[in-house]
Amino acid sequence: CFIAGRIRRGVGHAQAPDPSCPDVTRLACYAATKRVAPPPYRRSVQPRAFCSQSTVVIVAGKGGVGKTTVAATMALMAARAGRRALVVDVEGTAALPALFGRDAPLGYEPVTLEAASDGSGPVIGRTLTPDDALAEYLDDHGLRRVSKRMTATGTLELVATAIPGIKDILVLGKVKQLEQAAPSQGTDLIVVDAPAAGHAVGFLATARGLLDAIGVGPIRAQSADVLDLLTDPRRCQVLLVTLPEETPVNEVVETAFLLEDRVGVKLGPVVVNGMIPVLDLPDDVAGAAAEAGVVLDPAARGALSAAARFRRHRQELQARQVERLAGALPLPQLRLPFLWTTELGRPELGALADALAGAVTDLPDAEPPETAQPPETAQPPETTQPPEPPVTGTPEPPNDAGPPA
Repeated sequence: CFIAGRIRRGVGHAQAPDPSCPDVTRLACYAATKRVAPPPYRRSVQPRAFCSQSTVVIVAGKGGVGKTTVAATMALMAARAGRRALVVDVEGTAALPALFGRDAPLGYEPVTLEAASDGSGPVIGRTLTPDDALAEYLDDHGLRRVSKRMTATGTLELVATAIPGIKDILVLGKVKQLEQAAPSQGTDLIVVDAPAAGHAVGFLATARGLLDAIGVGPIRAQSADVLDLLTDPRRCQVLLVTLPEETPVNEVVETAFLLEDRVGVKLGPVVVNGMIPVLDLPDDVAGAAAEAGVVLDPAARGALSAAARFRRHRQELQARQVERLAGALPLPQLRLPFLWTTELGRPELGALADALAGAVTDLPDAEPPETAQPPETAQPPETTQPPEPPVTGTPEPPNDAGPPA
């Protein structure tokens, strides 16, 4: 299960739940048996090292939690850390390029969203559609004339939808191809803006389903290659995104279990988006205003008191949901602030990238440092026992008569 898998890989400090617990009560079993212990050491993770853990990072989450924004933020943070980042949109929305200040939507051909500068790498963007991936697959296998004819007659889309899951495997197969070509293309990190959580599980589980259903052929070979990518933590991991609210937290917990059980992909930290700053508000807001020398009329005092009560209530709900998420999933949390604006653009994206880099730096390193072993000079010298002096004379015979009566 998810918890056992995380502990088996050495992530988190918790006791695995009783394996006899049914699946529907795994969270309750974990909550009843978890024992969190402090790490034996504390070493920060740098953004560059964090972005180098896996070549592919798939960002997934419930619709409306800021999944696309987090994907763009991750790519920009990697670029600022000196990495060359490629962000891939699989749904073809206009939200991703708008975050970088571009009005034109992305296409299948890669474009530069953020140019490289001193000490920073570029951010490249592109979309991946099943039709374009299938046409490119046919072209690469010497079927260019067939792909052109299928495109002209409209049968390309028909073929792409003929087999359940074929669209997803075409997109994931292209992601696998980009990952394999990353060293030659100079790409350090590939950020995939995955579908919403409801479709993300099926999207990532397609490879295993097709591998079980198809015995031979190119589709099975493609599915096997994609599954190898998804299950290799050095090549791929999933970054789940949620909000500090009840429904998004419920869904991200369920998505984490499903991804672990059905796909076996490595889960990175959970990004908690939209965290409002916690304010220490006085109970008597009107009295505090009077102490500060601010004169308020009755209407303003009433509105200010109502706003303070609402803000305290929101802060309590936020803290409760974050604590519940930590108890349900033994994963680190990366918290991004709520931005008080109606539209997000390049300046807001830069602020989120700074916040994400700070949250990554606050993460404890999960691996012990290589220099943790004490040097040889710190070891106490071994003491050599002097040899016993030789026995001279005739030794006395042992007394075997026993104690005297």
